[in-house]
Amino acid sequence: MFDSLNISSSALTAQRLRMDVVSSNIANAQTTRAQLVNGKWEPYRRKMVTMEPRGNSFDQVLQGEMQKQSPSQTGLQGVRVTGIVDDPTPYNMVYDPSNPDADSNGYVAMPNVDTSKEMVDLLSASRAYEANVTSFNTGKSMMLKALDLSR
Repeated sequence: MFDSLNISSSALTAQRLRMDVVSSNIANAQTTRAQLVNGKWEPYRRKMVTMEPRGNSFDQVLQGEMQKQSPSQTGLQGVRVTGIVDDPTPYNMVYDPSNPDADSNGYVAMPNVDTSKEMVDLLSASRAYEANVTSFNTGKSMMLKALDLSR
């Protein structure tokens, strides 16, 4: 009975973390000294959230639904965050010889954060969060109606 609420709440938690990570990326888009590696400062590296389904894979759930199994039989359990990983794309090199972080050629390694891309990711996570709030509220409303019918 509470499977739909548990699934929506796991997605709400995951999307909230995704919004927090995107906000951190935007806040550090100009940070040239984020961590010290081998005695040398490196710029901030963009972070990404990785997620996976809890329970069975999508294919297993789909096969279960095609065979008309209930959600508890298909292993439908929501989503979980598997980690926050660094984006391996190279840093952006910007010519600024007056910057104290410039190399001998006058180039500064800037974070690999594209604010336009981050804003799109933030909007996507926000919409997914809103969709899950709607789903949660709909499930809650249906449960309340079922309780009213039993009176």
